Amino acid sequence: MGVSDPRADRFRRHSMILVPLDTAGVTIGRSTTVFGYDDGDHGGVQEWVAESRLAIDQARLLVLKTAWLIDTAGVKHARTEVAAIKVAAPRAASYVLDRAIQVHGAAGVSGDTPLAATWALLRTLHLADGPDEVHLRSVAREELRRHAQG
Repeated sequence: MGVSDPRADRFRRHSMILVPLDTAGVTIGRSTTVFGYDDGDHGGVQEWVAESRLAIDQARLLVLKTAWLIDTAGVKHARTEVAAIKVAAPRAASYVLDRAIQVHGAAGVSGDTPLAATWALLRTLHLADGPDEVHLRSVAREELRRHAQG
């Protein structure tokens, strides 16, 4: 990429030329680093995949625990866990989706992939059965009550 017309409007003065790497005369002098690191092996993306797996598994385990508690003790005794799931599941889904959007760059927020539309739908899960803050308040009240009972 370079300036091909310095007199043009500032958003129209650049040109990009793409050629296959095996074109005669093309050599790669060095890899560009970011903050001094050469992350060409996609280490950051791999970390996001791992973090996404953890977030999904944590939410899944909380769902399973809540279902078990409802089955064994009744829904009344699972109210705190139900409230927690209403926050944890959308958070996990949002985290995973946000990483997917980031990996895709501008395409992630365009209509070229389903990610932007999915984000718009997913965002409503943070509000659908009450805002996250209401559910967090319910969890906090129960935790404080348990602590006060000692």
